[in-house]
Amino acid sequence: MNIDVESGFIREARQVSSPNFDDRPPGCCADLIIVHGISLPPGEFSGEWIDRLFTNTVDPAAHPYFCEIADLRVSSHLLIRRDGELVQYVPLVKRAWHAGISCYQGREQCNDYSIGIELEGTDEIPYTDRQYDVLGAVVQALQAAFPSLADAPVVGHCDVAGSRKTDPGPAFDWDRLFMQLAMPRVTE
Repeated sequence: MNIDVESGFIREARQVSSPNFDDRPPGCCADLIIVHGISLPPGEFSGEWIDRLFTNTVDPAAHPYFCEIADLRVSSHLLIRRDGELVQYVPLVKRAWHAGISCYQGREQCNDYSIGIELEGTDEIPYTDRQYDVLGAVVQALQAAFPSLADAPVVGHCDVAGSRKTDPGPAFDWDRLFMQLAMPRVTE
């Protein structure tokens, strides 16, 4: 995986530019990796809806659930689709709006200092082998490219916003990921 450290782009990723990002606070760099789960509509895979959510182009009339989310202004740095396709929405050097109200080990505002990686999936349906392969490769590339991420914890959205979020959910195999990364899981 080839990361341009200066621009924050992964060359192998399909690029879809989200307007939902801004600069990290002065002197702040990413030192946390947050894994999310997403499907749109809920429980459905493929299609254009995740791209549309992160680009503020969801049609509220296309599905009843979209009325609830059409006005959200959210993004993530990366998405790994069920087939392993890697999509990038926000440069890694910028602050994506993925974690919301969040706290990790007493440190609030996780968007300021994290990389957000979405996996297309749900809490209950197992993620695919290809997603684990790509996620492992992405995490290793991030750790190699950015010194601040070299020993960064890899946590779930549920670990930073547990009172309101459950993703990536019990279907996500943390042991598998950490065996692939040859690192222990760090929890609060």
